[in-house]
Amino acid sequence: MSWIEDIISPKTRQWEEFYRNRFQHDRIVRSTHGVNCTGGCSWQIHVKEGIVVWETQQLDYPLLEESLPPYEPRGCQRGISYSWYLYSPLRIKYPLIRGTLIDFFREEKKKTGGDPVKAWENLQNDKEKRSRYQKSRGKGGFRRVSWDEVLEIMAAANIYTAKKHGPDRVAGFSPIPAMSMLSYAAGARFLQLFGGFNLSFYDWYCDLPTHFPEMWGEQTDVCESADWYNSKLIADMGACLNMTRTPDCHFFAESRHNGTKAVVFSPDFSQVCKYADQWVPVHPGTDNAFWMAVTHIILKEYHHEKQTPYFIDYTKQYTDNPFLVHLEKVEQPDGKGKTHYKPGRLVRANEIAKWVGIENGDWKFLNIDESSGELIVPKGTMGYRWDKAGGKWNMKFECGETEMSYNPALTLLKKNDGVLQTEFIEYGLDNTFLRGVPVKYLDTINGKVPVVTIYDLMMGQYGVDRGLEGQYPKDYTDKDASYTPAWQEIFTGIDSKTVLQFAREWADTADTTKGKCMVIVGAGINHWYHANLIYRSAAMTLALTGCIGKNGGGLNHYVGQEKLAPVDSWGGISFAKDWVPASRLQQTPLWHYINTCQYRYDGRHSHYNAVPENELTKKHTADSIFTSVRNGWMPYYPQFNENPLNVVKNAEADGAKTDEELIRHTVDRLKSRDLKFAINDPDAEENFPRVWYIWRGNAIHGSMKGTEYALKHYLGTHHNSIGKDSDEHTEEVVWHEIAPEGKMDLVVDLNFRMDSSALYSDIVLPAASWYEKNDLNTTDMHSFIHPLSQAIAPVWESKTDWDIFKELAKATSEMAKEHLAEPQKDIVMTPLSHDTPDEISQPVIKDWFKGECEPIPGKTMPKFSIITRDYTQLYEKFITLGEGIREKGLGAHGNHYFCKDEYDEMCNSNHFPNRKYQGKTMPSIQEDVWAANAVLHLSTLTNGKLNVDAYKNMEKKTGLRLADLGEGSKDVKFRFQDIVAQPRRYNTSPLWSGLMNDGRAYSAYTYNVERLVPWRTLTGRQHFYLDHELYIAHGEHLPTYKPAPRPEVYGDLRETWKEGKALALNYLTPHGKWHIHSTYMDNLRMLTLSRGCEPCWLSETDAEKLGIKDNDWVEVHNDHGVYVTRACVSSRVAPGSCIVYHTVERTVGIPKSQLRGGKRGGGNNSVTRTHLKPNYLSGGYGQFSYHFNYWGPIAPQRDTHVIVKKMDKLEW
Repeated sequence: MSWIEDIISPKTRQWEEFYRNRFQHDRIVRSTHGVNCTGGCSWQIHVKEGIVVWETQQLDYPLLEESLPPYEPRGCQRGISYSWYLYSPLRIKYPLIRGTLIDFFREEKKKTGGDPVKAWENLQNDKEKRSRYQKSRGKGGFRRVSWDEVLEIMAAANIYTAKKHGPDRVAGFSPIPAMSMLSYAAGARFLQLFGGFNLSFYDWYCDLPTHFPEMWGEQTDVCESADWYNSKLIADMGACLNMTRTPDCHFFAESRHNGTKAVVFSPDFSQVCKYADQWVPVHPGTDNAFWMAVTHIILKEYHHEKQTPYFIDYTKQYTDNPFLVHLEKVEQPDGKGKTHYKPGRLVRANEIAKWVGIENGDWKFLNIDESSGELIVPKGTMGYRWDKAGGKWNMKFECGETEMSYNPALTLLKKNDGVLQTEFIEYGLDNTFLRGVPVKYLDTINGKVPVVTIYDLMMGQYGVDRGLEGQYPKDYTDKDASYTPAWQEIFTGIDSKTVLQFAREWADTADTTKGKCMVIVGAGINHWYHANLIYRSAAMTLALTGCIGKNGGGLNHYVGQEKLAPVDSWGGISFAKDWVPASRLQQTPLWHYINTCQYRYDGRHSHYNAVPENELTKKHTADSIFTSVRNGWMPYYPQFNENPLNVVKNAEADGAKTDEELIRHTVDRLKSRDLKFAINDPDAEENFPRVWYIWRGNAIHGSMKGTEYALKHYLGTHHNSIGKDSDEHTEEVVWHEIAPEGKMDLVVDLNFRMDSSALYSDIVLPAASWYEKNDLNTTDMHSFIHPLSQAIAPVWESKTDWDIFKELAKATSEMAKEHLAEPQKDIVMTPLSHDTPDEISQPVIKDWFKGECEPIPGKTMPKFSIITRDYTQLYEKFITLGEGIREKGLGAHGNHYFCKDEYDEMCNSNHFPNRKYQGKTMPSIQEDVWAANAVLHLSTLTNGKLNVDAYKNMEKKTGLRLADLGEGSKDVKFRFQDIVAQPRRYNTSPLWSGLMNDGRAYSAYTYNVERLVPWRTLTGRQHFYLDHELYIAHGEHLPTYKPAPRPEVYGDLRETWKEGKALALNYLTPHGKWHIHSTYMDNLRMLTLSRGCEPCWLSETDAEKLGIKDNDWVEVHNDHGVYVTRACVSSRVAPGSCIVYHTVERTVGIPKSQLRGGKRGGGNNSVTRTHLKPNYLSGGYGQFSYHFNYWGPIAPQRDTHVIVKKMDKLEW
């Protein structure tokens, strides 16, 4: 034992050698973490003899303007622990396959004489064997296999599926491409070349703030964190910055030294509260009511009484408030023949005789000139966006038809033709008020009609008494009238004095600073069923006080790492637009809702969604989805109840030759019902999804709302659900008396760790980690682009995502030479798209399926494209950048530019690798760094010349001077090695709405406000009023408050409460402190810092009622499933709710459930089920038009209720 004495001897000091050896390294490599944390931090990866030994933060971010603090330090406790994963027991080292599956496959392959496709076919036709390997999912039994064998099985499944069912039965899910762009692009490129489809993620994660599309026509655009420092009043709700925005939280703290006041709205005393001047403990999910009262005060005091010039001028120029809306006469329900009015649709220019024939007249709207009283057709509306001539899509105060300058009338209060009693519904207390609004009568082609400004409707909706007759609040203490400070007390629990103080401080600060008040908002709000209304209520306050499009202002939503800055070039490569002109991109929430059969457990949404009663709201959500798909509003794959390759062959057999004839033949079959949409009968076997690729995400468990239903209906394996079918069945979607189980033939997961999705997959492929590959990374939180760099080669047998999908493409191509050698024509169905002329397709809802109009592709129904797929050439096309982008150009967000010269440079320059294909020299993207350089070379954000070209194109559309914004960066060109040397700030670009010239902090919509470029909405302005028929029908055309669904009707506890009505707790799942979603949750270092599991946090009051003490084991359960964990009893939790931080891994510390017969408990999503809002299904109408991850239903889970029960015994 003398060696121990030597080491610890103070005299010899040999112990220091151990310490020195631990931190020795022979090189440092820059990289980052491709995890959805939004940090985008630059790290030093220290390597010794080919082993990563430790990591620490880089300190070389470029500085912004000198008034702003630097971005350093960036990093967190999670990121600095990442290298543990590289060599941990959880690491996937080799290709793995489920034992039952490989045994069956080998057996069938032997029988067929070595034919893998025939072997796969036989296995799928053998129902017993198929069921057996499905039932083994989630139960271990993996075997190590070679890369060659596993690629053969995947290729066989691909080819068989394409031949038998269609390529549109092959799905792929990977989230948040911005965190590792090329890794996402690898799988997406393969799928689009193959004819499969990508599942969206932003809406499925419930990260998509649906109010952004509603109000701005934008998916998400927010300020970078440095701009927090510019603000003078920050309201934080649902965003725990020091937990979820750890690298950026220093700006929040530093802003306090710059005179910023911070107010935090949170039902619990969350960690960010310690940064606040004021904590407002609103009841969970009621922030909406608070903000409605704030806006009531601001409209009354600062708009009506003081008429604050800054607020009035801003509202006129940048919002839709001056636009005119129809009032529709309705009979009062008392049966006495009395009538009143309801707000209707926006008044169209072509309703006026002199403008009846103007181009796009359905999409140009009206103002009144305050001086002359004349009608005006303002420039900047969507009709002018898509006019052929262009040049009038701007927000100048000019009439687009006469060029006359004008001053828009916000209100008709002083110049009107009368006052009409108008209906305003308040859903919180279920009241309907009749309030007078001032109107003008217009002579239209349909006769004389009353119209009102949106501003006057807002005054009526918010209950601002301006001396007009009607049921207006008496004063701020009127608790029965919307939306007074006293009224909001009922819902929020916050006293009126707090609301009055906040509203006045906000308005005074906004007026003094000209817009430097901001709202920071996150998942704590966006995960509620009525999230759009909560966001909308805060956005109204911001816009009415001129705080949008201003540095230090804005509605800043931080949830997913969503900002993929070079989206223009990346999108072209990722979705293979260089080879295929149409992509299959699926809206995931509706897809999982249908395919996991969760719609069967749902019933009518009108039971839990406060809506007026009418034909559109009484439908089952699944039937509404069918309506949306056939009318071209939403995508759905698979498309038809037939293989789309065979649909074309059948059309050709009937004599169709041209693409137009093939499409017309298909449309005729759909009209006659000879061919059916798959969504019409999703549980029919021919309409099942068949093959599912998962990479870079925890799809089966971590993000799967309704996990147990996925285990049952997708995977056909064990589950813990006790939910039963609803008694309310669908009417148009075919209802099967017995729901299918085990729809998926094959599930493949690419992963660096054995997470819960890997546990349930059939094949698990060892993916390289973030320190083992080259990739690109950007984030919402800062305006830099930087790399993931390969510090070490992929360990064991792991490969990068790029190489895995490249090899899969090669294996599939080789197998196709024998089994699918002839080129195949595929008919691809896509919805009407945002940022294209599609968004002016459907001014009114008419359903061709019901005979209300003719089925016209791209107009009254989806678009169809004929694409020729040569499956023998998948690999060649995967590694070659095709000429499609050279000929058609690139773009995003409605911007476009040509890149012919840049493409040719890549073909001819020694700086870019190229290859011969089909007799031509083309750019090669065979290696990940080559693909990265293609993204950088072809993007406006990293190529200054292309940026100026894009601005010049936008000048033609808008008639504005814009190209000067890009002149200063005209010579900028980034290469991958440039950003490896140091993170680089990308260009100000027309793709994004923030201006960053001269080191200015990025703030969303400064481009719109300062340069008068319209928002991508119907009016081109920020939308207060949403006149789509679905919104009017669902009562969300005006800002409003709707209470959260009650547990009695939401469907979480129907079966559970049959055992006795126990205490129901609102189940909240915020982002965790010791992990990023499920990553790091199973990391030994992070588990050591926490309780070793993700406990269920309970209030002291509820814990006492339930007889639960801190650290007791409990079961959190409802009809959907069960989660088993420890209790954490805390005074910071509000009574009536419980908290489980997401995401839990089922692989770590989950005991068996007593309530579910000794089966192992699930995770945090095991007690959730998907509920969708049908008004998000609207499409083909302005900003309400589909785009991938931009529009459609989200998948909220925050309204879930559970029972928490103490366990009697613990079984592992």
